[in-house]
Amino acid sequence: MGGHHSHKPPVFDENEEVNFDHFQILRAIGKGSFGKVCIVQKRDTKKMYAMKYMNKQKCIERDEVRNVFRELQIMQGLEHPFLVNLWYSFQDEEDMFMVVDLLLGGDLRYHLQQNVRFTEATVKLYICELALALEYLQRYHILHRDIKPDNILLDEHGHVHVTDFNIATIVKGTEKASSMAGTKPYMAPEVFQVYMDGGPGYSYPVDWWSLGVTAYELLRGWRPYEIHSATPVDDILNMFKVERVHYSSTWCKGMVALLKKLLTKDPESRLSSLGDVQSAPYLADVNWDAVFEKALTPGFVPNKGRLNCDPTFELEEMILESKPLHKKKKRLAKNRSRDGTKDSCPLNGHLQQCLETVRKEFIIFNREKLRRQQGQSGQLLDPEGRAVSQAQGKLQDGCNNNILAHACSRGCSS
Repeated sequence: MGGHHSHKPPVFDENEEVNFDHFQILRAIGKGSFGKVCIVQKRDTKKMYAMKYMNKQKCIERDEVRNVFRELQIMQGLEHPFLVNLWYSFQDEEDMFMVVDLLLGGDLRYHLQQNVRFTEATVKLYICELALALEYLQRYHILHRDIKPDNILLDEHGHVHVTDFNIATIVKGTEKASSMAGTKPYMAPEVFQVYMDGGPGYSYPVDWWSLGVTAYELLRGWRPYEIHSATPVDDILNMFKVERVHYSSTWCKGMVALLKKLLTKDPESRLSSLGDVQSAPYLADVNWDAVFEKALTPGFVPNKGRLNCDPTFELEEMILESKPLHKKKKRLAKNRSRDGTKDSCPLNGHLQQCLETVRKEFIIFNREKLRRQQGQSGQLLDPEGRAVSQAQGKLQDGCNNNILAHACSRGCSS
């Protein structure tokens, strides 16, 4: 899929915005609800990344633009060893791009489907690493809302990294979130409760519930409750009332006690902070500094000799995709020359207006450049040089105050 290799890396102007031409496309590795992912190499530094690209027109038609923008706004302010960190974001006429850490170990869902048996020691370390990630997100007032095996990627050594912030939201102080968001089998009882009767809303404990469900599933191979995406909400709430979770008699008592605390239905009584987890007797022997430094060896190391994902993505991109990425440059050049002619077909006016709004409002980000600007201050800045917390302050539960929310919420279908 990539272009020709040149022996001498190209030199890009330090002040030039990073764009599509700065990367060599190596291969497609996946697709999600929000776009497709491929492995890329930055031409000047030779560093490898994962690049997610999302077609603007499709995002507008599906009313997903504000989610993409929220994800970008959140990710530009975060950097942590157990997250998938954002490095660059940019756009062209067709797509929005996010360039993030490349993790070749595959996600935990893939390994569950490959029938990997995760030992208690392995899951114990995952819980510790994920607890550090959740504590960090909490410090930045972020609810992830979609912690599950699909959104936990392994690096080549087997350490976990949380990805996919497209339904994450910000809750400050005593604020609560109130929209029903997440993946049903991993959602906490209070999220369903809000949906059913308005409830008091929910906060950080929902992510710790999801961590409990995920840990249980990794150990057992199935989840504690038989909930599927089609299960009605009242059936789910009834399940929580009448069903008891079965813990394997082969698991050690400490692990069972920890899972019970994470899967406590009342959020007030649930373990829901790093301090809570660290005080669990089962984790009393953990060296948390060593966990943070990734100095502990995971019990499961992904196979280095293969790409830990479904190989059909590559074929789909090459054969089925109507606008393949590796032909983008030629296609855009052709479009630009065609746009200069009289017979080019105009897009419908409202869609055109939405595309223009997206172009203007898109957040361009370059972590490399930011690091140079940071100097000694230690303060992470956004592209305008403001402290990121101010950028994050614009976010609210389920929406942001961006002009986009108004410009493109009136049914932008082509």
